[in-house]
Amino acid sequence: MKTTQTPAPVPAGEPGAAGPSAAPAGPPAREKKEGTVLNVFSHGILVIWAIMVALPLVWAVMTSFKDDRSIFSSPWSLPDTLHFDNWSRAWTQANMSDYFLNTVLVVGGSLLGTLVLGSMAAYVLARFEFPGNRFIYYLFVGGMSFPIMLALVPLFYVVNNMGLLNTIHGLILVYIAYSLPFTVFFLTAFFRTLPTSVAEAAFVDGASHTRTFFQIMLPMAKPGLISVGIFNFLGQWNQYMLPTVLNTDPDKRVLTQGLVQLAVSQGYKGDWSGLFAGLVMAMLPVLAAYIVFQRQVVQGLTAGALK
Repeated sequence: MKTTQTPAPVPAGEPGAAGPSAAPAGPPAREKKEGTVLNVFSHGILVIWAIMVALPLVWAVMTSFKDDRSIFSSPWSLPDTLHFDNWSRAWTQANMSDYFLNTVLVVGGSLLGTLVLGSMAAYVLARFEFPGNRFIYYLFVGGMSFPIMLALVPLFYVVNNMGLLNTIHGLILVYIAYSLPFTVFFLTAFFRTLPTSVAEAAFVDGASHTRTFFQIMLPMAKPGLISVGIFNFLGQWNQYMLPTVLNTDPDKRVLTQGLVQLAVSQGYKGDWSGLFAGLVMAMLPVLAAYIVFQRQVVQGLTAGALK
């Protein structure tokens, strides 16, 4: 039989001795290089995406200060002079002020109602166990998948029979019902991430369920409320289908209806500068709201993952 002979160990000082300096150093350098390439690629994609999003907005704002001749002769150049009369003409002659006021009333009322009712329903579904809890929750979730196009005809007759057609408060109620499914779905998951020890301590001190919710749990859910509020604000501010069907009174049109009417009328008149001024007027509140609350939106979206 052949036996395997173990080679004699080499002393530490000899040339063949193994030591810490003999460890390979190839893979970390390769990983670092691949990570750098990936970062450059991802940042390049983000830069391209930012240009694609920001360029039309900047062009619309720039065009709103031009006259009609400059819009067609030099569409990509800066305006020679700032024509603020475009904005005043769109605000007064095109009735953008009335459309803006109606939109503020509708969106303000519906946003407040959506957040109050949605947070109350989400808190009960997230914190209390009772028969039918899951069934009610999945009813709200199913409401998000129901296309609004299928409900327009029956919704028109329901609103008409209730005497709410062509009214501001009728449109507010419809907006609330349309926004509740997503609000309850979002806030239910958020309320589950909040610590239960704070609510239990409030109950021990004698606080009622109502006081615990409004004075303790609701302030703790502020990041989630701001996040879902921004999403609802964007959807309700840009809503066009519902007001077109349920709000046919010219004096109670909202901003999206006014922009369509402005595009039709100004297109025949050739007043393109006034049309772009009205477009920027409708766009600025949405941009301002997101810029102001962008940090709270990110905090609300990541709060559940960090807890």
